[in-house]
Amino acid sequence: MSASQKMLVTYALPYANGPLHLGHLVGMIQSDIWVRFQKMQGYHCLYVCGSDSHGTPIMINAEKMGLSPEKMVTDITEDHKRTSQRFHIEFDNYYTTHSPENQKLVEIIFKRHMDAGNIAKHTITQFFDPIKALFLPDRYVKGTCPRCHAKDQYGDYCEACSATYAVTELENPVSALTGATPVQKDSEHYFFKLPNYENFLKQWTKDNHLQKAVTNKLNEWFDAGLKEWDISRDAPYFGFLIPGEDKKYFYVWLDAPIGYMASFKNLCERKKELDFDEYWRAESDVALYHFIGKDIMYFHTLFWPALLHGANYRTPTAIFAHGFLTIRGQKMSKSRGTFIEARTYLEHLPPEYLRYYCAAKLSDKVEDLDINFEDFTNRVNADLVGKCINIASRTAPFITKYFSGKLKATLDEPALYQTFSKTGDDIANLWQALRYSQAIKQIMLLADLANQYIDEKKPWLLIKDPTKRENVHAIATVSLNLFRLLMIYLKPVLPITAIAVEDFLKIKALKWQDKESPLLGHVICEFKPLLQRIDPTHIERLTMMTEQENKPLQSATTSTPAKPMITIDDFNKIDLRVASILEASHVEGAEKLLCLKVDLGTETRQIFAGIKSTFQPATLVGKKVVIVANLAPRKMRFGVSEGMVVVANDGETLWLVSADDKTPPGAQVR
Repeated sequence: MSASQKMLVTYALPYANGPLHLGHLVGMIQSDIWVRFQKMQGYHCLYVCGSDSHGTPIMINAEKMGLSPEKMVTDITEDHKRTSQRFHIEFDNYYTTHSPENQKLVEIIFKRHMDAGNIAKHTITQFFDPIKALFLPDRYVKGTCPRCHAKDQYGDYCEACSATYAVTELENPVSALTGATPVQKDSEHYFFKLPNYENFLKQWTKDNHLQKAVTNKLNEWFDAGLKEWDISRDAPYFGFLIPGEDKKYFYVWLDAPIGYMASFKNLCERKKELDFDEYWRAESDVALYHFIGKDIMYFHTLFWPALLHGANYRTPTAIFAHGFLTIRGQKMSKSRGTFIEARTYLEHLPPEYLRYYCAAKLSDKVEDLDINFEDFTNRVNADLVGKCINIASRTAPFITKYFSGKLKATLDEPALYQTFSKTGDDIANLWQALRYSQAIKQIMLLADLANQYIDEKKPWLLIKDPTKRENVHAIATVSLNLFRLLMIYLKPVLPITAIAVEDFLKIKALKWQDKESPLLGHVICEFKPLLQRIDPTHIERLTMMTEQENKPLQSATTSTPAKPMITIDDFNKIDLRVASILEASHVEGAEKLLCLKVDLGTETRQIFAGIKSTFQPATLVGKKVVIVANLAPRKMRFGVSEGMVVVANDGETLWLVSADDKTPPGAQVR
């Protein structure tokens, strides 16, 4: 690419149904590092994202929270934006699919395909929840994969074998909302004729737009035959009405990728120098890159290019898929209780440590990234702090104490500096190719070389001899110049630390092109610690909070093992009583807990309940709930919890076990 090349980069839109978790951050960090690297190379690179804000799950969750869907997605979008900023994700625009720009673009694309004969109507059979009285979206149906027979799979995609299928093909289906066996009902739907674009897609997928593993997976889908794609949903639904219909809505997966265009359109409206058509017209020479998770490859590599091409818009230059995030080998999953919210992480560890760890583990392949906190600690403490940052802490004090803070005017080890500078070309190629782990490995090998140089020269011994002080000046100058190069290479990963280094070195910016020229005869500031080693207690607290606030929810609709039989005497040991909620409030520093003040008739108690993800405090006041009244008080870092609120769950949804409004507080449940 030339320096004048323009680029637009997107990251897959997080669903606006809850806060960001570390699984979201992997892809955000991957794409943010790449964007920052492009900008360091001088390219005009824009980076947009937003919240995927439509669908039945959002409608249902908003209802439970006592909010309108519009209010809920607005709040969550702002929360996503703030959280990503705290991880130093530098979006040029973060928007929402529930926007006038998106609605207009969806209708344009739909009409163009209607006019081209690419939309058909068919009567289909869908799963319908007889208790909730609504058609079930794919993610609200669970069952056994019809291909590999893996159990506990959602909707029309199997996480175990990556097969796609009609949701009605699931074996032993159940509603994830109520646990009921869904019934099948007929309804007329709109379909996108994906097979019309089979030849185009076969050629497009061969033209180096995708990773090899993704292309191979697409070939499997081509061999199985492309199917028409259902792009409508029945009321009740939160989304955009299909023009001419009053009870049919565009399916969220139609308007979600168009949200990339809408987010950029919104950016164009705010920055008049940007031209939407220049970036999105069919013959555009702007490079368009999508970063996505591997679970949404089908939508992005088949439907999305076909939708764009058929509507006379440009198609992506490349799509980069990454794997799932796992924690000690366990897949991140809300229903399985193996996820860490982004905000929970931030309560215990700095954001740049996660950025560095992800960079040290990510590659250009579609591989899962596992967080092992022992490995996490070692990589940060031993490599990042102990090797890299340590170079400056070992040598900068000599410059400020003995040489008035001024680097030597000449460089005594030009060959060593040239080795570091030339290796930067290899590191640049690795960043560009998304081979992040290899780039980090190269950087740490250079850090080893710099530390070896310091160890061999032993400036701490030479400084004791007044006749050798100029040697120390030379050693420290060389060392700090090597450190400067390392921080240039790490700047896309550690943007905030890079700013601190720029302040320390008294330079405007760490620029990639400056790696050719050492910093000489230049005054620097006194060195101050740039990063701290991880205290193991921080990991312990994070792990403890994760266990307390994100306990696995065993689904009532799957094969939950029965607990051992108990006697009536065992049951009589549990004192269940009705309590009236007097107050409910958020707990500062806790992502899952609400603090409840409850009336037990004869006393008032304080209970910390892990129900924040489902209930807003204001909606709880006045409710009659059931609590375990004789549970031993538990001391938590927020205070003492004096009981436990009884809830029901199906692995996805929480319900309060409540009593009739007329039941007096303190009444015993028998």
